[in-house]
Amino acid sequence: MSQRSVGAAALLAVWEAGQVAGYAQRALLLHSAARPTVGSEELLAVPVGRRDADLFALRRELFGEQLELRVTCRQCAEEMEFTLGVQDVVGAGAAEVADGPLAVEADGWTVRFRLPTAGDLAAVEASPSAQAGAELAARCVLHAERLGTEVDVDTLPEHVRQRVARAAAEADPGADVRLNLACPSCGHAATAELDIASYLWAELDAWARGTLQDVHLLAGHYGWNESEILALSPLRRRYYLELCADV
Repeated sequence: MSQRSVGAAALLAVWEAGQVAGYAQRALLLHSAARPTVGSEELLAVPVGRRDADLFALRRELFGEQLELRVTCRQCAEEMEFTLGVQDVVGAGAAEVADGPLAVEADGWTVRFRLPTAGDLAAVEASPSAQAGAELAARCVLHAERLGTEVDVDTLPEHVRQRVARAAAEADPGADVRLNLACPSCGHAATAELDIASYLWAELDAWARGTLQDVHLLAGHYGWNESEILALSPLRRRYYLELCADV
């Protein structure tokens, strides 16, 4: 695991802060680790696809290029395991994210909107409303009119909201990474979502727990404090652990 840009102590601080956080806050913590010089308000204003591109880059930095994925076939319940490169995913959605307002025209409706941001997702997650899609649309739609007459966002019919959602997905393809799969056992074709924020958090959680176990063992054996142990390179730390096991 490389720690060229994010040290072990900083990663453990991110992990600790995220233990009582929800999805959106954990994603923000990870994004802050990827962009440590950028403030939270600015990060929350970043379109979701750009944020996720940063998280994929952070994942490559910390854990390498290859993603180990496991998906359960909905047809036969077979566990499918496969490996995918970060570049394969990022490259598939690497089209430049559109800047500025976008527009959709359908059936006499004209809707101007902006792309959903990380802050929008955080606000929707924190809201008690069950209408997440409608709430997200209300945040992102800048202007809506029907046959030239301005209308309230709440009056948008579902098929127009769906058109807006599809246009947003096309303008920010990295915001919703989906993999086309075929079960090797039954041949069932399926689509699986790859949520890099959840995937990376699970990896960070496993790494943090393993690292704290290492600290516990080395502190007990050598009397070093946590800062001294975390300052060791992963290779030297592993060597000292092997020495402890040989005693």
